Amino acid sequence: MPLKIYIETTIPSFYFETRRSAECTARRNWTRRWWDEHRSEHDLATSLAVRDELSDPKYPETKRLKALALLGELPLLNIRAEIDKIVEVYIANLLMPQQPVADAIHLAIASFYRCDVLLTWNCVHLANPNKFGHIQNINKRLGLAVPAVITPLELLGEMP
Repeated sequence: MPLKIYIETTIPSFYFETRRSAECTARRNWTRRWWDEHRSEHDLATSLAVRDELSDPKYPETKRLKALALLGELPLLNIRAEIDKIVEVYIANLLMPQQPVADAIHLAIASFYRCDVLLTWNCVHLANPNKFGHIQNINKRLGLAVPAVITPLELLGEMP
């Protein structure tokens, strides 16, 4: 059964990663493998928040157009007023940092639209197992779905 997967900014970013450290190379390879071999098995979506992050002039120009093109075919989940309220609750309850607010927005979008998965390489604020219980508690209180917040490696089923 296909999963509904929200694609967060770090996915297209790592698809076109050029840094050569072992960690960056591994993340790029896992991202490309999942994207190229498995994305068609699922229902993918992204948001204007992701497109805005990738379009920011601070984002590396060498990756900008390629990353945006990679997401070009994906449906965009709208940022509605309800999502802004969810973001405020996340920040007020110290679930997500006030800056950058994008992390809270991505989680709010994936939760509001009942995505099964929020796919990310942000292992500090999003795919952090120490935060999952807190995400569950707040989302339950808000009547929201709780997406699995995971990396492409986890979807490949190859955890070290």
